[in-house]
Amino acid sequence: MKYALIKTFGVTALAAAVAACGGGDSSSDSTASTGSMSVGLTDAPVDGVSEVNIVVTGLVLQPADGERVSLTLEEPANLNLLDLQGGAVEALVTSEDVPAGDYSWMRLQLGEQSEFSVLTDEGGVENLRVPSGDQRGLQTSGFVVPAGGEVSFTIDFDVRKSLVYPPGQDQYLLKPVLRLVDNSEVGTLVGEVDYATLNQDETLGCNYEGAVYVYTGTVTEENLTDLNVTLTGDEAETQPLVVVPVKQDGGDSLYSYIAAFLPAGEYTVSYSCQIDDNEASDDLTFVGTQQVTIEAGETTTAATIPSD
Repeated sequence: MKYALIKTFGVTALAAAVAACGGGDSSSDSTASTGSMSVGLTDAPVDGVSEVNIVVTGLVLQPADGERVSLTLEEPANLNLLDLQGGAVEALVTSEDVPAGDYSWMRLQLGEQSEFSVLTDEGGVENLRVPSGDQRGLQTSGFVVPAGGEVSFTIDFDVRKSLVYPPGQDQYLLKPVLRLVDNSEVGTLVGEVDYATLNQDETLGCNYEGAVYVYTGTVTEENLTDLNVTLTGDEAETQPLVVVPVKQDGGDSLYSYIAAFLPAGEYTVSYSCQIDDNEASDDLTFVGTQQVTIEAGETTTAATIPSD
């Protein structure tokens, strides 16, 4: 779905664009001072809930040197983030001209006084509190818009990492974890898990179908961590980049998974069938640990877990 946009450029950005024209060929100089940007929204898979509903009203872009650029949706986008799993994307901005250059961050602007909610797998509807959401929005990392060029980004809204239910509270809390990727630099990981076989292994103590953990770089099995562990410096690289629940395919014992929008590079993949609580450190048992290489624009198939 596409949305019309109301664009508001800061005075400094507009002045720079006018100055760049310099009385020469206005069409070529104008092109050099701007770039074309597209932005979509996706969600890393999660289990335990069937809806996480938010309202997006626009994007705010912060240049490294200059005034902010606002891209406001003509109509608010009412989104269930869980509709955007497995590589599905909601287009927020399509081929919009913005000032070229380095940007410090991009922010998803949320609707003021919107009804944010969560629908659990049991059918219950819970309130979803977004701290300062309607004032500050949800912020990503920096990026670059090339002069006279085109760039396409996807914001990966990791609901699994973001959604918590604090003790003593009567509602879910959204602590947003967003990952901004350049679509020209990412690939997809797919694979299968033989859950029926693993579930017969009493040493694993499976208490649900499980999830596949994807870590950046090479991580040894004894250093694999859960979602909640707090690490700093180089050790932070052993935290999972994404955690993807497995889904049953038909009636056989094989469960599949897909991790989309992974930047090209080397990754460690492993599987656990113990519950991973976002609000506590869990001692998980991992199996099927393996290294995979993700190439931009390609789909990589990991070895089936457990291996033959």
